[in-house]
Formats: sequence, structure tokens, C-alpha cells
Amino acid sequence: MSIHEVFMPALSSTMTEGKIVSWVKSPGDKVEKGETVVVVESDKADMDVETFYEGFLAHIIVQAGETASVGEAIAFIAETEAEIETAKSLANSGGAAAASSTPEPVPVAASVGIPALASQNGSNHKEGRLIASPRARKLAKELKVDLTTLKGSGPYGRIVAEDVEALVNKGKQPTPAPATPTVTPVAPPAPSTPAPAPTPAVAAVPGSIVPLTTFQNAVVRNMVASLSVPVFRVGYTITTDELDKLYKQIKSKGVTMTALLAKAVAVTLQKHPLLNASYSDQGIVYHSDINISVAVAMDDGGLITPVLQKADAVDIYSLSRTWKSLVERARSKQLQPQEYNSGTFTLSNLGMFGVDKFDAILPPGQGSILAIGASRPQVVATPDGLFAVRQQMQVNITSDHRIIYGAHAAAFLQDLAKLIETNAHSLTL
Repeated sequence: MSIHEVFMPALSSTMTEGKIVSWVKSPGDKVEKGETVVVVESDKADMDVETFYEGFLAHIIVQAGETASVGEAIAFIAETEAEIETAKSLANSGGAAAASSTPEPVPVAASVGIPALASQNGSNHKEGRLIASPRARKLAKELKVDLTTLKGSGPYGRIVAEDVEALVNKGKQPTPAPATPTVTPVAPPAPSTPAPAPTPAVAAVPGSIVPLTTFQNAVVRNMVASLSVPVFRVGYTITTDELDKLYKQIKSKGVTMTALLAKAVAVTLQKHPLLNASYSDQGIVYHSDINISVAVAMDDGGLITPVLQKADAVDIYSLSRTWKSLVERARSKQLQPQEYNSGTFTLSNLGMFGVDKFDAILPPGQGSILAIGASRPQVVATPDGLFAVRQQMQVNITSDHRIIYGAHAAAFLQDLAKLIETNAHSLTL
């Protein structure tokens, strides 16, 4: 007899439980090895989950809308149709016999890539099966691309949608700017994040208790973890006239203010690697890349931080296109784990809501986060003793005091201000 337990997979390093969004297969349906059987909501995204087994989905233990801990059995798969009833009986008895009938139960595999899915050498095949994300498969079908000809750039060699797009665009001449504008600030020229105000998924009724979403629970865990870190905060006023002027000139080419700010921060971090570092029990971790996370509020509650990877090395036009793609996929919960958990420095921008200044909470695993307020006209004294009106914004950096000191943060903010105030045009080079 071959009846296998299907387990809730760990879709990210921080995931402790997952919510069943929907079952793709119904009890009694035939399933093939590597076929998607269920969609699971992790702490950051909805992900298709595949099975290593071939047979029949005999019984569902955890129904759609319910939650299970990582490693907990969520369904039974029977090798033959005749064993379906036996599997149901085992489920009713607690499933202990089912576990004993399978000496080495293997959890289902997330389509975003779990180490067991692909070899460490970067191969995108596992036992003759192509390893590719559902989005990559769909895109390949639409564009008539043979996935077997691609080398995956995702985790453990997994083929992702960007690999398909790169093949299709191969040979095309790059253009200095995208043809279609991407997400733009709500009220230029003030810097703002291209994320609309979130709309609650469940209407609050006076006297009622609305359960937290998976996203919101993830935020709770991160914020509680942050309380154990000793931090300090430093504020700075930056004049944005030159940055605003540059933005007006290139926003029609698809450039976003978020990308400009991320680029400015990333370029400045090149001179201040300590601000891009993080603390560990072994010492200071200096990261090889400058990956800028940008906080985005989700429409159904919670917060996610899509990452602009190697933001210092990517041109502003590509960075803006990447940002648009990240926001769109964040909204539809289609981000890959490395697209939201690989940040080394975070930006949080509430300027779009008219907030003058605020303090941001340090994300776990990072050394600093920069809070950006709205850019507003201010009367200032000029060097020649006169008065003038300048656009200015308040920024506040929160840093891990175990590795970063006040002088380090102040020097970083000085250089960031110098870049934005006197050399903003260099961000397009």
C-alpha cells in the first residue's frame, strides 16, 4: 500500500504557518508528479505548490481558508484509485497509519523553489522534470518559448518569468527609456511612493473583532523581533529643488520618484558600506550587493518590502521598470522570496500622505531604514543673506546601534543630501 501524507511546506525562511488559499485538485482527481495541487499563502505571497507524488488526491485534511503549521499534514495522496477509501479511513483515524506506511514522507514542493526541488549546481531539472515558476510557464506558452532551452536564474536554477522575457527580448536594441510610463507619484514634485492608500479587506463593524491576515501577522512577528535591537535615530533636512527638476524632465520616460530616491540612497551607500551592513553574533556582515527594500502597504492589510536588487549598478530607467513590475506582482501576491527578503537597506516613504516626518522601525536582519517625509516649500536664508523659497523634505534614519554610531549615520545623510542637492543629474548616468 502506498498512501502519502502531503505536508505544509516552508515557502520562506521566516514562515511558521501557511493558509490554504485554494485546492487546485479535488478529492479523487488524478495528480502527476510535479503538478500543482494547492495554492498556499505564506507570510508574503500566494504560491503554487506541487507534489512529488503521482496518484490520486485521496483526502483533504486542511480545507481552503484554513491554516496549518509548517510540516503539518494537509492532505493524503493514494498511489492507486483503489486505495482512496483506505486513505479516507486513515485520515479519520488521525493519519498515524498513513505515516507509517510511507517510511520517508516527502513534503509538497513550492513552485518558487525549495532546495529539495533542484540540485545545488543550478540545474533546473529534477528527475527529468523541468523546474519553472507558474508565471514562467504561462508566459512561455503565450510567447511560444521552449523552456528546455533556458537556463534558470532563479533560486537553485529555477526558470522564472524574467528568463523567458530575456530570451524574447534578446537581440533587440535597448532603449534609453521605456515607452510606457510606470507608476508615478501622486503629487509631484514631492517625492512619494507609488502605492495607493490600502483598502481594508474586511469592513470594521463596531464591537467586532477582525482576525489579522497572514501578512499582518508576519508584520507583528517582525515588529516584536525588532524590539530587542538597540537603535538610534538621526534626522536631516534635504533641499529637493534639483531632484524635483530632474524628475519633471524624465518622468515622461517612465522614471518614478521611488526609483530616483532608491538610486540616490544606493549610490550614497557605496561610500558608506557600514550603513548597508547588518549585525550577527559572529560580527558585522558586510553585504556584497546594495539591495534597496521599499515598504509598500498591501490593499488587504499588511506590509511588504519589494527589493530593488543592486540598485547602485542598475540604470534609472531599468530600475523604474523593475519597480513597476515588483509593485504589480506584490499586489497580486506573486513575488518570489528573493524579491522581498533580500534587502540590505530599507526606504519607507509616507510623504505621499502629506506626512512631514516620522520614525521607521528597523526591519529584522538589516542595519538601517530611512524614513522619508513630504517635500514642501520652505522659506530659507541664502548664503548671500537673503531669503528664498526652497523645496525641502525631512528624512530620519533608524540604525542598529550595535554596529552603527551617530557619526556614521550623520556622514551618510550629509553625502545623501549633497548628491540630491547638487548632483542629482548624475543619477541618470
